[in-house]
Amino acid sequence: MSAHPSPSTAPHRAPVAAPSLTADARIPLRAHLRHTGALIRRNLLWIRQDPESMFDAVLFPVVFTLLFVYVFGGSIGQSLGGGQDAYVQYIVPGLMAMMGMNMAQGVGTGFNQDFNTGVMDRFRSLPIGRGSVLFAKIAVELVRMLLATVILMVVGVLVGFDITDWPGLLAAVGLSALFGSALMWIFLTLGVVMKNAQSVQAMGFLVLMPLQFGSSIFAPPQSMPGWLQNFTDYNPLSSLADAARGLMVGGPVAHDLWLTVAWSVAITAVMAPVAVHKFRTRT
Repeated sequence: MSAHPSPSTAPHRAPVAAPSLTADARIPLRAHLRHTGALIRRNLLWIRQDPESMFDAVLFPVVFTLLFVYVFGGSIGQSLGGGQDAYVQYIVPGLMAMMGMNMAQGVGTGFNQDFNTGVMDRFRSLPIGRGSVLFAKIAVELVRMLLATVILMVVGVLVGFDITDWPGLLAAVGLSALFGSALMWIFLTLGVVMKNAQSVQAMGFLVLMPLQFGSSIFAPPQSMPGWLQNFTDYNPLSSLADAARGLMVGGPVAHDLWLTVAWSVAITAVMAPVAVHKFRTRT
């Protein structure tokens, strides 16, 4: 007589269900917020244990402000009709617009490293909202971005930038944070689909360099060739930089402001679901 139970008498074992892609929908909003808060705290504590991870946020605004003001300020400032002082008023709002892109690249690189070290595998095995992991990453990166913006403004004031409109300055910071958070969804997606952090960094470099230098961040586009001026006109970084200048030092604002908001909403609406889906389904 066989020692093994027959199929009819063997105890029924329910199959182990694969994680549902709609698991987030079953988690209440309050739980999502609690999970996001816990992950934000975890990421901030990690920064506290690894202060070197803040070097880019601290040094980037100092190095770029001094570099562009004292290397290009005299020549480009003359084309603005005021020398180096005029260029300071021009470049500081532009660098604020540039800040979001550089911080966004960093979040994609760090996200990819977390995957390769197994941290994200642990998160995905926990009963937490998958979107909470991504929202926490963006929230902490925005904190780093705000710190970099404060340092930028301090250095800017030291080299001659005049803050004459505090509400406009705060609005410019908020607009830069909105656009920067939208770009972070793109780099979070790259952080999931790319094999390693070097690939994310290389892809980010290939995308960021043309967008940054083919914009009105560093110099007025009027002196550029016609084809490059056309590219600059449609470059969302130009809209962000021009809107920040209008808010901080005066000038036309409405067109560039709404164009930047439209870009931010469109990028987020398209890339946020893609990033969450890729994070859930990565094997």
